[in-house]
Amino acid sequence: MTDWEKIRAGIMYNDFADELYARRVTAKKLFRAYNRTEDDEVEKRRQILNELLESVGKNVWIEPDFRCEFGKNITIGNDVYINFGCIILDCARVTIGDNALFGPNIGIYPLNHAIDAEERIKGGCTGTPVHIGNRVWLGGDVKILAGVTIGDDTIIGAGSVVTKSIPSGVIAAGNPCRVIRAITDADKTDYLSTLSE
Repeated sequence: MTDWEKIRAGIMYNDFADELYARRVTAKKLFRAYNRTEDDEVEKRRQILNELLESVGKNVWIEPDFRCEFGKNITIGNDVYINFGCIILDCARVTIGDNALFGPNIGIYPLNHAIDAEERIKGGCTGTPVHIGNRVWLGGDVKILAGVTIGDDTIIGAGSVVTKSIPSGVIAAGNPCRVIRAITDADKTDYLSTLSE
């Protein structure tokens, strides 16, 4: 089994493997090319994202400076906006749902280096998938760690470090991130009624 296959299977792999180094180099070339594009180069950006990521939906806008480890473990849904400075170390699958909104400087880190020091210095790593649901809003500087699922319609407050899964339909914040309260109909304003159809 190759180290890439081990990553995809979620088992311990050698972070120093030549195969993974080559995949990182490929990803760097692609995200650097993406980050050099201009806002009006929509089709070029789309082509690069299709090559870089496992899957990318319609109407996805990622501001530079976007960085990732491999790219091929990242799936992004439709109508997603990712603000400046996002880093995704995708040594495990990262899934981002439809209509997600990311503030600046988001970090998604689904990896863990080996706990045992000897294993760690020899490159022992493992990853656990991260899933971000539909219509999730991550405030600026949010960090999401390995194995976290964030449910649909949830808001994560700026500066939070998300170490455990957060359910749907809540506002959560802090370090470590905790649920503050549910989102209810009382949170609605008359904004939608002001939009012209």
